[in-house]
Amino acid sequence: MSNSPDPVVTDEISREAWLALGVATAAAFLVVVDVSVVNIALPSIATEFDASTAQLSWVISGYNISLASLLLLAGRLADRRGRRAMFTLGLWGFLAGSALSGLAPNVEFLIGARVIQAMGGALLTPASLAMVLPQFPLARRGTAIGLWGAMGALGAAFGPSLGAVLIEASGWRVIFLINVPLGVIVVAAARRLVPESRGEETTGAIDLIGVPVGVIGVALVMWGIVRSESAGWVEASVLLPIVVGVALIPFVVWRSAHHRSPLLDLSLFAQRSFSAAIAAVWVYALAFTAGFLLQSFMLQRLWGMSVLATGFAMTPGPIVGAATSTLFGGLADRIGHRWVVSAGAVAAAAAYLWLLVLLTEEQQFVVVFLPATLLLGLGVGATIAGLQSAAMSEIDPRQFASANATTRTVQQIGYAIGISVVLTLVADLDLAGFRAGYTWVVACFLGSAIVMAVAYPSGSATTRQAHVNT
Repeated sequence: MSNSPDPVVTDEISREAWLALGVATAAAFLVVVDVSVVNIALPSIATEFDASTAQLSWVISGYNISLASLLLLAGRLADRRGRRAMFTLGLWGFLAGSALSGLAPNVEFLIGARVIQAMGGALLTPASLAMVLPQFPLARRGTAIGLWGAMGALGAAFGPSLGAVLIEASGWRVIFLINVPLGVIVVAAARRLVPESRGEETTGAIDLIGVPVGVIGVALVMWGIVRSESAGWVEASVLLPIVVGVALIPFVVWRSAHHRSPLLDLSLFAQRSFSAAIAAVWVYALAFTAGFLLQSFMLQRLWGMSVLATGFAMTPGPIVGAATSTLFGGLADRIGHRWVVSAGAVAAAAAYLWLLVLLTEEQQFVVVFLPATLLLGLGVGATIAGLQSAAMSEIDPRQFASANATTRTVQQIGYAIGISVVLTLVADLDLAGFRAGYTWVVACFLGSAIVMAVAYPSGSATTRQAHVNT
């Protein structure tokens, strides 16, 4: 692992860097909004296509499996072939999938279109941040990633409510079709405002054996986890793909250690900051999406709120997260990620502990839910981009996209496991089930805080870099 200093040697951020970050954050906002509104659209899709519950689940699952299985490959391609090139290609793919989703004549076509969307999303996700970070100095990376994360949080905040309004006004198809003109603007801005960059000096073809085996392995694990949501954890159709997928990991690691252009860049894990952050990301991901799913079910099924009311009720927390993400990112740049992220994860755990202790079948939005969601917003502001920044804090610029892709792959697998666990716990949608689900979420957030506090190095990235260079 190279310890060469970052190519940007001052703390000054150029106008070009801010413009490039604007392009990346616009794409992040677009993708997150689209992902968050699909859940709102499922009842309308079911009505129009007379779709079964199993078919509807694949509108979500087909996207998630495809995205998770292709992220590692996409990150390697971005570092080798060009971050802006992969970002642009991925955005075009995402827009093509959006257009096809909006024009889908049946649910099977929609599932296929969502897979195309995911393929595009896999290409643009690791490249979007990697094409920006080379223009930011080491001491300001947390700020950049905080802004990038803030736009994602805004997308999560306004996605459900915006989607509900659009669906009521124009039907579910508009939530996909509106992506196309907005995305074309982002593509044009990327070509004009973002310089091309690539990282790796490795020559030769990417591992033609390790890459497909790794992609299939991740896909099998995701397939089994998703199947568990409807079939339970003891069915052969669930256990077999998970076992086979996990069994392929040692081979992928071995190939990655012996090939010049592997799927998984093992040198990333030589950095303690990256390894510790990855572990914390995985435990955090077990709680993050699962917690929001529990909130949605609680508001609608336990408290009887409408879809539109639920969308607006869940908006304040992500707004707080978006508003504070950049502030916490700058704080982590100055004092280090260890305690900023740990404190944020504890705050998130405390928010769900509040719900766990005070939740009843009686609707108590102001007294019970609102304080919890605002506290959760503070926790998310310190963690969702903070964990990403912690993982990237000391990565060689040549490996930005690969590191981002590795982080996001671990994150996606954690999301899938967390959702499957809470769906099992809350199967009856009663008070006891919700309390069990919230207990899981609290434990995972606290686990992430403990991993960061114990394993992540102290001090800021610039302080550690200066120590290495002396």
